[in-house]
Amino acid sequence: MTAQPTEQPKKASKAGRNLPAAITVGVTLGAVLVVGLFYLPAVLVLLAAAAVAVGTWEVCHGLNQKRGMGVPLIPAVATAFFMPFAAYYGGGQWLIFTVVASILVLIGWRIVGKRDGMIMSIMGSIFVMSWVPFMISLALLLYREESGAGKVLMILLMAIGNDTWGYIAGVLWGKHPMAPKISPKKTWEGFAGSMVGSLIVGIICSMVIGDPWWYGIIVAIFLVIASTVGDLGESMVKREIGIKDMSNLLPGHGGVMDRLDSIVFAIATGYVIFAVLGAIF
Repeated sequence: MTAQPTEQPKKASKAGRNLPAAITVGVTLGAVLVVGLFYLPAVLVLLAAAAVAVGTWEVCHGLNQKRGMGVPLIPAVATAFFMPFAAYYGGGQWLIFTVVASILVLIGWRIVGKRDGMIMSIMGSIFVMSWVPFMISLALLLYREESGAGKVLMILLMAIGNDTWGYIAGVLWGKHPMAPKISPKKTWEGFAGSMVGSLIVGIICSMVIGDPWWYGIIVAIFLVIASTVGDLGESMVKREIGIKDMSNLLPGHGGVMDRLDSIVFAIATGYVIFAVLGAIF
C-alpha cells in the first residue's frame, strides 16, 4: 500500500521559495538605502516617503477592515507621503506643521462623512499619523545634522541587530517569556542577547562616525528598550486587529510595518538621545 504524502514537504518547499525572495528584497532595499544615505539624499527622502505611505496604508487598512474605525485612507496616505519631504527640506518646524495639518485634514474629511463612529475615526487618525509617518520622518531631521548619515545608519543597524541578536539568543537560551500574552516567543534571554549585540555595534559605530565610544553604550541601552517596546507594540496592534502580518507586499517579509515595527521607535528614541548628548556634551 502506497503511503500518502504529507503536508510537511509542501511547507518546506514554500519556505525555501520565500527565502531567496526575502534575501533579494532585503539586499535591494539595503542598497537603495546606502545610495540615499551617502550619495543621493533625494533617494533617501523618496524611500522614506514610500515607506510611510505604504505603512500608513497597512495600518489604516487593518484598523478599518478588522475594527471598523473608519480612518480616512486616501488623505492619510497622501499626507503621510509628504512628511519626510517636510522634515528634510523644511526642518523640525515644517514637520510639526505637516503633522498637525494632516490630522486636521483627516478630521475635516471625516466631518463631511457619515456621523456614526466619528470619535473612533478621529482617535484612529491621530494614532496612525503620530505612529508611522511622524516617527519615521524624524530620521530625516537627524540626517540633516552633522554626521547625520552615520547616525541614521547606526540606528538602523542597531535596530536590525536587535532583532537578529535577540532571535539567536532566544533560540539558544530562551526560557523566560517577556510578554507571553502578546509575543510568546520573545524572552528575557533574547532581550539580553539584543543588549549585548547592540552594545558592541553601538561602540563600533560611535567610533567610526567620530563620537566618543561611550556614546554607543548610552544609545544602545535606550535603543534596545525602544526597539523591544516597538516590536511588542506592533504585536499588540496586530493581535487586537486579528492579523499575523500587516500585509504581504514584501515577499518573504510580510508588510512594510512588519519590518519597521522596532525601527520606528528606535528612530524616534535615537533622535532624542543624540539631541540630548549634543546639548550636554
